[in-house]
Amino acid sequence: MRKASKQIVILGSTGSIGRNTLDVVRSLGGNLKVLGLSARSNVEELAAQSLEFKPQVVALTDSRAAREFASRFPDLKVLSGEQSLVELASLPRADLVVVAVVGSAGILPSLAAIETGKDVALANKESLVAAGEIIVSAARSKGINLLPIDSEHSAIYQCLKGEKIEGVRRILLTASGGPLIDKEPGEIEATGIAEALRHPTWQMGKKVTIDSATLLNKGFEVIEAHWLFGLEPERIDVVVERNSIVHSLVEFVDGSMLALLSPPDMRLPIQFALTYPVRLRTKLESIDLTEIAGLRFEKPDFDKFPCLGLAYDVAKKGGTAPAVLSAADEVVVDAFLEGKISFGDIHRILREVVESHDIKPKGNLNEILKADRWARQKAKVIVDDIMKG
Repeated sequence: MRKASKQIVILGSTGSIGRNTLDVVRSLGGNLKVLGLSARSNVEELAAQSLEFKPQVVALTDSRAAREFASRFPDLKVLSGEQSLVELASLPRADLVVVAVVGSAGILPSLAAIETGKDVALANKESLVAAGEIIVSAARSKGINLLPIDSEHSAIYQCLKGEKIEGVRRILLTASGGPLIDKEPGEIEATGIAEALRHPTWQMGKKVTIDSATLLNKGFEVIEAHWLFGLEPERIDVVVERNSIVHSLVEFVDGSMLALLSPPDMRLPIQFALTYPVRLRTKLESIDLTEIAGLRFEKPDFDKFPCLGLAYDVAKKGGTAPAVLSAADEVVVDAFLEGKISFGDIHRILREVVESHDIKPKGNLNEILKADRWARQKAKVIVDDIMKG
């Protein structure tokens, strides 16, 4: 590490990834120092985190929540509003910024961290889906580490260490299959909220859990891998591995494969990103390979899970199309969770939004953000029309 104690900022500290990140910090003792924390509006949890980890700065994007928090912590610097994430990500003393906020809100803070020379541990899929080319190019130009926290991309990152991308034939992203993998198409269409949120392996936030149920989450990961590792979408395959023990594989041009196996625990890829390039011990139990019934790999059913195919289509179109899919998905998933639309409506709305979009073939940041806003509005209109019957 660059210092005896690496200084970190966690954007989205009250979410699933944020809480797991703090659990890793807690387990590693003095190896990591929390410099800044952020939340949207969860004052109570952020307060508890602040008392334990004693950050120098906190941010709440909800201004009312920020005022309440500031009244309880008058000696702590409290930032508010959407721009506060950018300011927090730019703190001069920070070594690493963990971007664990949900949605396109992660784009500008990620870029701010990169521009101010900080390594970025990225758990925010939407940033790379919408603006992957811009973010990856900025990271390379600044010579900073862009460290994926997704277990699949962390696995690929580790498998590729010391390898040249020219020697890679393809990447295989593993998927658990989600809660609906064994359902028939008609059953999937009628899936209720509780069932869609019942993931068999991972405990995640609601948005990413619904994306896992539609397999769009895996489609987003294809787009992420395309930008992170420089492979065309056609060379990135998805395979179902229900144990969630194999976290992804890399096949090389000579036919050999490397895979990363570990328990299905997000604290492992988080710790790898936080302590990189050093590996530190964990208190997690090792895998007992003799207790695994068997490793079986299956092809995903694109007919049952059309969102996965839609993501591949969008990845090939490029430009502003991925930003549109990502933004529309935020609106549509919220609508499903609020009971406004059916599970089966999700992919139909997303396809309609994407097909209605006038794609800019190589979008700059302004065009990407404009496409994001357009997609949200278009998706809301379609949702409203469905509700009207």
